Amino acid sequence: MAGIRLVYIGGGSTRAPGTVASLVELGEAFRGSEVVLVDLDPERLDVVRRLTERMATVRGLDLRVRATTDRSSALDGADVVLTSFRPGGFEARALDEVIPLRHGVIGQETQGPGGFFMALRSIAVMREIVAEMEQRCADAWLINYTNPVNVVSEAITHHSSIRCVSLCEGPLTFPRDLARIAGLDPTRLEATLVGLNHTGWSVRHAYDGHDITPLIETAAERLDAGGGPSTREELMVHLAATMGALPSAYLYYYYFADHALAAARAAPRSRAEEIMASVDVHWTHYRQQADAADPRLDPERSRAGIGELELAVNVIEAIVNDRGTIWPVNIPNRASALPGFPDDLVVEIPARISGAGIEPIEVPALPRQVRGLIESLGAYQSLAAEAAWSGTSRDGVRALAAHPLVLTLPRAEAIYGDMAAAHRAHLPARLLV
Repeated sequence: MAGIRLVYIGGGSTRAPGTVASLVELGEAFRGSEVVLVDLDPERLDVVRRLTERMATVRGLDLRVRATTDRSSALDGADVVLTSFRPGGFEARALDEVIPLRHGVIGQETQGPGGFFMALRSIAVMREIVAEMEQRCADAWLINYTNPVNVVSEAITHHSSIRCVSLCEGPLTFPRDLARIAGLDPTRLEATLVGLNHTGWSVRHAYDGHDITPLIETAAERLDAGGGPSTREELMVHLAATMGALPSAYLYYYYFADHALAAARAAPRSRAEEIMASVDVHWTHYRQQADAADPRLDPERSRAGIGELELAVNVIEAIVNDRGTIWPVNIPNRASALPGFPDDLVVEIPARISGAGIEPIEVPALPRQVRGLIESLGAYQSLAAEAAWSGTSRDGVRALAAHPLVLTLPRAEAIYGDMAAAHRAHLPARLLV
């Protein structure tokens, strides 16, 4: 292949070292390429640049790396743009997690009011990126990992001709995790999980070639005999047995909302606060490895391990090398590949990835017993994307009121007012109350 120009927006984030490690692992597939790291923090950018260069040199890879805080110029002539950033940092995520709890609603990074305000902040920045891409690299692929990935893609695909796909490892990991919790061997499971990002269900689930449902039911019966499910993991086994399909882990917040809310209120600190407490450990490790003779990232000292964006690297490689491989993606539901959902709604489904593009693969319909919630979340997703892209605060309240975890207008108005005030530095004026 001819080398490509890959621009990584978020290249100075805590996830970036794991991403470039994944890229280096597939280094020969990207020979002759240039990686441009873009972020706001010059010092962290330099750490990731040195780490990438050192990894590539040790492995004898033909890979050029540079870093810049100038996003616009970095995009000139890009072939692929990878986006994984967090407007407002973990401090903003902490607000997303804590403020909704005051109103009796779960606070979470991609779900509920927290996910909604993450979408407002992310899409405000993504509008600028897309506009710059239209001017500087209109034929490039936008590979998005910025959360909430489904709402971000929903906005872009309705307002730009830029080729965009959003990605998440969830469809690969969620079924395996549930099999493990049920006491089964995840390597013997073949599952297809579809729906919306973080809120999908399996429509195929074979264990050694046979339906896994009886085995899940048996695991649930063991839990019942032992006093019933009590932990989050056990509750998800119970949910799978009841519904006859394997759920995304984030469906916990909907089917066990009271349990989730109580657990969040009882926790000594939020998930974002836990992450912030370990950020310095991550960067100390990254700096050490950037100067090491043979850099090796320690999963225990790296943010989310070393392969967090490995799926993005695999998808990019499949496009640029015309592989024709199948990966889970978030794209519009063209030709109703997922039955029962609008053709223009971004859904999470498997697709064939090649130089010709991303072609969704038709899948079975979601079972009736789980479809209603996903349909409701799809309607919310569309409203949230439009509010974030060009709407007003009233549009924002409407979208938030439509979310299944909120639903009442007084609650939506109160939450919106509090969170818009807290995040005003990262929101367009049109979205402020």
